[in-house]
Amino acid sequence: MQHLNDSDFHLPYDRALIPRAKELRKNMTAAERKLWHQYLRTFEFRVFRQRPIDYFIVDFYCPALKLVIEIDGDSHYTEQGQDRDRERSQRLESYGLKVIRFTNQQVLENFDGVCEEIGGLIPPSPP
Repeated sequence: MQHLNDSDFHLPYDRALIPRAKELRKNMTAAERKLWHQYLRTFEFRVFRQRPIDYFIVDFYCPALKLVIEIDGDSHYTEQGQDRDRERSQRLESYGLKVIRFTNQQVLENFDGVCEEIGGLIPPSPP
């Protein structure tokens, strides 16, 4: 197993994931593209797309809020996919991150509700 790049300033990540993360940024799903272009790109705090953390690539990461936003497609709803997501969320939460998940359908059909839920995670006294 490869070693994670680790420092006091960044969460650990597998450098081998960088090319894949770049490719995913170029080929976002329709739901990811909508959330990024219509909300997160101009969010109050900086948000990164397709960010390697540990041995994973998260859909969106906001360091100031320690927030990971995942947009789940159909593959996440198999038993194996749900087990993988549970393990992944636990691992990310072990770094002190909050992980929230939305389905593609939620983003595409209830966009205002998704944005409201994300905005509701901003504390009264933001960092």
